Amino acid sequence: MAASDDYLIDLLVDMGFLSRDQVNAVQPKADETGEGVVDLLVTEKALTRGQVAQAKAAHFNAEFVNLADMRIADEVLSAVPRNVAKKYNTIPVYATEDSVSVALSDPSDMDTIDALQHLLNRNVTVLVASPDDIEVAVNRYYGRSDNSVSKMIQDITEGEVEIATFGKMEDGGDGASVEADAPIIKLVNGMIIEAYRMRASDIHLEPLEKRFRVRYRIDGMLHEQKSPPKRLQASVTSRLKIMSNMSIAERRIPQDGRIQCNVGGKVIDLRVSCLPTNHGESIVMRILDKEGLRLGLGELGFLTDDQQTFERLISLPDGILLVTGPTGSGKTTTLYSCLNYINRPDRKIITVEDPVEYQLAGINQVQVSETIGFTFSQALRSMLRQAPNIIMLGEIRDVETATIAINASLTGHLVFSTLHTNDAPSAVTRLIDIGIKPFLVASSARALMAQRLVRKICKKCGQPYAPTETELKSLNITPSDLAGARITKGRGCGDCNKTGCRGRMGIFEIFVIDDEGRKLIYEKVSSSVLRAHAREIGMRTLREDGARKVLAGMTTPDEVIRATVGDLD
Repeated sequence: MAASDDYLIDLLVDMGFLSRDQVNAVQPKADETGEGVVDLLVTEKALTRGQVAQAKAAHFNAEFVNLADMRIADEVLSAVPRNVAKKYNTIPVYATEDSVSVALSDPSDMDTIDALQHLLNRNVTVLVASPDDIEVAVNRYYGRSDNSVSKMIQDITEGEVEIATFGKMEDGGDGASVEADAPIIKLVNGMIIEAYRMRASDIHLEPLEKRFRVRYRIDGMLHEQKSPPKRLQASVTSRLKIMSNMSIAERRIPQDGRIQCNVGGKVIDLRVSCLPTNHGESIVMRILDKEGLRLGLGELGFLTDDQQTFERLISLPDGILLVTGPTGSGKTTTLYSCLNYINRPDRKIITVEDPVEYQLAGINQVQVSETIGFTFSQALRSMLRQAPNIIMLGEIRDVETATIAINASLTGHLVFSTLHTNDAPSAVTRLIDIGIKPFLVASSARALMAQRLVRKICKKCGQPYAPTETELKSLNITPSDLAGARITKGRGCGDCNKTGCRGRMGIFEIFVIDDEGRKLIYEKVSSSVLRAHAREIGMRTLREDGARKVLAGMTTPDEVIRATVGDLD
């Protein structure tokens, strides 16, 4: 790059990516080693390869594109074969019948442009993108290896792969052909393995009018993947139904099943839901990693003071502790982590769940079954005869279950359970609304905790971030709070799939009920009055806890604001 450094340096300085002082600082080393100034600045991380690409785009009057913000359609990707994209580190962005626009990092590389013209047999228009972004996009859309799902889909799409036929069986029912179809089996298995390795919690296979969409939920957000051809929809759906012991003959009503598989020596379960829609059966697979639920309380996201409070609460001999929040807010994970923390040989722990999602060693887990009349309330009554010390109830759903749970907590048992309410004090109102007497709630409840999940900043690409005035105001962060704070935000890298976030943690609102709180509950005050009292005795709201974690550089302001949009205090 040394020969073309001068024009690039001038451009980079004009664009604000470099200062003359930075250039002058590395010039002696460049003269000594013969390496280009720009190359040295990139090596020393004073400059990014993306900024260099932007400067080249400006010089050659080419359009610079941000691939991380784009969703490239399958028909566009088919314009450039996988081996060509890998070899020349390029990816198609737009395509017509006789032309294709491709992203390159160097618009002056005429050898690559000529090769693409020849190989693709189309007019090639060059767009410019960061080489890192191109590499991530190629891996995302075409797959990292020859065994990737994207590669399998491309092979199936480009070739004439025979797929299984699903017709009438001899007994008159719909069924699958006896011989398994190897490409479909590999595709389905590869999809599960890929989703697990990408840390996905769910796999969504959605039949649309003209395509078969595949999305993975990673860190709470859905990410669209390369879609299999629409013609494979019936085969993939039937394969998954066979694996999860569903009836492939029934396509009119919802079905549920489970799949157990081994990925890299780890046994994982998938809870499978099949729902008929206008364009076929929609399948959602929840990935349940049995060995992955060994989180300590610190790993959940508790800061030191809250962790100490929570550890004290879950070590009490009796009473009821409720965790509240909407579906998907991490309540089950928190409860399991509590059980792991207090699971000792001298304590008998029994759980009642629907369904039992994770297996915990040393704990008696009971699964209810409404179809045979084995309900939560019936299971609770029976388990009390087993003389447990600690009870975990998956969810309080009705007055009968709530009454038994509260009575158990009043007779020397420690009870954990969940409720669907927006904040901690509202759990009291919900229990009273479903029919529990206020004096029972006041006597049994030890603490109420609300929680939400926010994404954590990627450790590899996190960098200092200056929040906007609106963000500071929304989080009630004052200038004095900013002293010593390390607010950061991920810029996006290959490790976090260009999102800037990797993993999730909780933000919490813990209401420890004191004597005055019990008196207010007994007097059946509104949740707003109870909330005001909780604030007076030191309860931090979800947004306040989130703001502390923003100041500590653990998450971003927009994550906390998104997760606590209903938190007006």
